[in-house]
Amino acid sequence: MKLHELSDNEGATKKRMRVGRGPGSGKGKTAGRGIKGQKSRSGVAINGYEGGQMPLYMRLPKRGFNKPNRKKYAVVNLGLIQKFIDAKKLDAKGEINEDTLVEAGLVRRKLDGVRVLAKGELTSKLTLNVTGASKSAVETVEKAGGKLTTAAAAE
Repeated sequence: MKLHELSDNEGATKKRMRVGRGPGSGKGKTAGRGIKGQKSRSGVAINGYEGGQMPLYMRLPKRGFNKPNRKKYAVVNLGLIQKFIDAKKLDAKGEINEDTLVEAGLVRRKLDGVRVLAKGELTSKLTLNVTGASKSAVETVEKAGGKLTTAAAAE
């Protein structure tokens, strides 16, 4: 058996219909699009249009609410802070605040503040001062012998 002798089972493949290739093809002239009208022309996408009937996406009820003045926080995990301390990009002895996190490149921008989450291991003794933190993050820092103060607690 050679490569050129290989073939698929009979009826397993079907040649695609080439439209607009003469009357003998059965799909010549208008290529199965009918005569005139919007859908016979190219560049038409009438998705979601139901012939003037109210479309389904408009008939369904609206749900939820997007708060216009919501706060967006930059999120940092304790594991990442530890990684930056190990790489000597952050100093564990001094106070670590939002500005030092930005300078170290751990946070791109502060947005409405920085929030610390407890993902990852923390071994260094830290003094952190940020806008917000999860309860588990506060516990983890205190377990390592450090201190985490938040702006929410200060207010």
